[in-house]
Amino acid sequence: MSPRVGLEKKVILKAAADIANTDGIDSLTITTLAVKLNIKPPSLYNHVKNLHDLRKQLAVYGLEQLYFTLNESIEGLKGDKAVKALAWAYVTFVRTHPGLYSISLSAPDPEDKTLYEAGERVVTLALEALEPFEFEKEEALHVVRGLRSILHGFASLEQNGGFGLNLSTDESMSLLLDAYLLGIHTKQNHC
Repeated sequence: MSPRVGLEKKVILKAAADIANTDGIDSLTITTLAVKLNIKPPSLYNHVKNLHDLRKQLAVYGLEQLYFTLNESIEGLKGDKAVKALAWAYVTFVRTHPGLYSISLSAPDPEDKTLYEAGERVVTLALEALEPFEFEKEEALHVVRGLRSILHGFASLEQNGGFGLNLSTDESMSLLLDAYLLGIHTKQNHC
């Protein structure tokens, strides 16, 4: 059976992302995706092996979309400005693509080259944003882990209604980034 004309991988992944973003990743099944695409479920098996394969492809797609978003945000920026732009782009991505972000969260399996490389591109981009701080490679990776932890924690709390006080989450985010950058500068001055 040949693939349906007009049904491309990108169309399938965009529709899968829409379901995940709107209804949550657990709502994404072969059937719900087929309904969204207005096709019969068996037609999807020309493009994906099974639900696990679909979710893996969606995780790669999510990491690619995150990379493009972050890359665009820091274009032409360095140092503090690049870190802040990257951080805001990250949190905005989670706000607008919660399901896609959720599926792309886990550390990629080094045995799965496609997923691993997609994740590595995001890490490399964060390392490039931090280049002006002149950290040694291993230290820079720790700093990226710290930034990712801060951003993921903030975005996850916000996404799950964890900020119940009537205060601007954007202002909280700004203060958090300022404190993080102050810590980086303080560490630089003591090396």
